[in-house]
Amino acid sequence: MPRMPAMDAAVKILEDEGVDFVFGIPGSNVNAFYNSLSRSKKIKHLIARHEEGASHAADGWARATGKVGVCVGTSGPAGTNFITGLYAAQADSIPIIAITGQHVRAMEGKEGFQAMDISVVAKPVTKKTYYVRDPEQIPWVFREAFRIAKEGRPGPVLIDLPIDVQRGECHFDPEIDSPLPYLTPAPDLRRIERAVQMLLEAENPVLLMGGGCIISGACEAFVKLAEHLQIPVCITSMAKGGIPANHPLFAGEVGIQCNQLSGNRVFLESDLVLGVGCRFADRHTGTLDVYTKGRRFIHVDIDPYQIGRIVPCELGIVSDAKLACEALLASAQSATPPRSPNARVRRIPELRRELARRVDYDQTPIKPMRVYKEINEFFDPETIFVTCIGNHQIWANQLMDIYKPGHFIFAGGAGPLGWDLPAAIGVKLAKPDKLVVNVTGDFGFPFCGEELAMAVQYNVPVVVIIVNNGYMSLIRQNQKYVYNGLNYEVSLWYNDANLIDFVKWAEAFGAYGERVTNPDLLKAAFRRAVESNRPAIIDVIVERDTDVAMGNSLDAIREFEPLPERVPALR
Repeated sequence: MPRMPAMDAAVKILEDEGVDFVFGIPGSNVNAFYNSLSRSKKIKHLIARHEEGASHAADGWARATGKVGVCVGTSGPAGTNFITGLYAAQADSIPIIAITGQHVRAMEGKEGFQAMDISVVAKPVTKKTYYVRDPEQIPWVFREAFRIAKEGRPGPVLIDLPIDVQRGECHFDPEIDSPLPYLTPAPDLRRIERAVQMLLEAENPVLLMGGGCIISGACEAFVKLAEHLQIPVCITSMAKGGIPANHPLFAGEVGIQCNQLSGNRVFLESDLVLGVGCRFADRHTGTLDVYTKGRRFIHVDIDPYQIGRIVPCELGIVSDAKLACEALLASAQSATPPRSPNARVRRIPELRRELARRVDYDQTPIKPMRVYKEINEFFDPETIFVTCIGNHQIWANQLMDIYKPGHFIFAGGAGPLGWDLPAAIGVKLAKPDKLVVNVTGDFGFPFCGEELAMAVQYNVPVVVIIVNNGYMSLIRQNQKYVYNGLNYEVSLWYNDANLIDFVKWAEAFGAYGERVTNPDLLKAAFRRAVESNRPAIIDVIVERDTDVAMGNSLDAIREFEPLPERVPALR
């Protein structure tokens, strides 16, 4: 077996595993890795301006490609700066590998400069961490890291490399090396048949699509199952776009914040729920007794630990979501011919229209909901939207129409402010032929706003739309209604005239920038941003005190704007 520099072997493995972009920041304790990476003909490196930004960019690239994203940083604070990105990837089941440099092995436990045990610190937010003590371990550690990141419920892995290990050699022959196989669990067909039987016997079943359906590529089979059985489809926030927004069986999104009135209505009138690839997270379920009362649950998930963890399930199926949906479809096709929609199902498109929240506001300052009306009308279904956390993101989930899987991407489980700009950069690199739009807020954007430099340096033309109300608006709303009108340290404008000038921010980095204060000028601004063919910021000044609909339970969503007249129940 030939010998080669250990980091050359590591880079060849990255190439062989399908990595074509790496996001990171060089440093003295990781430069041996960078020395090898510099010779790669297949991998392009992008220098981030903060390690957290690098981790989120790798996350976005992974979500858009379905492959393992990679970020790299040096020792000490570089590794700790990765923690938020690892946590976000863990929460949303995204496979990324963080590579960190480390002081020499002899300094382990001796508090050397920028020497800290990141492999221990990162354990709670990863599937596995490695502190590599011998160059000969490098090929197997890297191969296993990719296998672990992909197998079962996907997630992040960290590899910590002492600089003297990086400088060593190992036995490695790329001609006879290949990725390690990993298990993709298929469902027990007896449980599949039982699930179909339960669906056929139920009076008001619903199919609940979770984010795992998008991750595994299950959406097509899921929708075909719904069409064959004529069962309404509800989605969690992570599955937005998994079924087209105008599909006649699409009831809507279910949740206490990210919700559509029609989705909550159809869900609450169900008697059986088949959930596929969902965690039953708290922002989806709200108060559990309301969520579960009067209905039984079938839960399909690749992670056995998820089944029954939050919602009691009458039937659990451990399986990859795509394999499960294909098996459910085949079983349903064998059990019954295609069914015709009943009155309840035929009513769904009308229900969506009647319960749609209002967006056609004309006043100035711009009502935030009007921004999403303009977004829906201007951008076509091929556009990929990236957002993060805050009222702007909740409005996006409630009001935006998405028609394709993977075209609405956001950090759902961890919700780190600033995640979305670097993630959008990763998405655009993965999908260069798609228009990528980052819908964000004025407080969250600066958290990783420095990554606009990465976008400009490498000419990654993402469009950023800032919904700017000069508030930490989600926190302002919480203070207002939970703490008796409190409004403490959540205002971001120095006074009525002074606020961050995001147009100058854009121009300082070499990007296109424009501010909009008139709702009738939004589409023209969007067009100029797109036609600039470079990173762009559209800063939209909106009404400051608009609240977003939310509540503690699915049956008690508080609306702050006039609603359409209530419609009769579906039964």
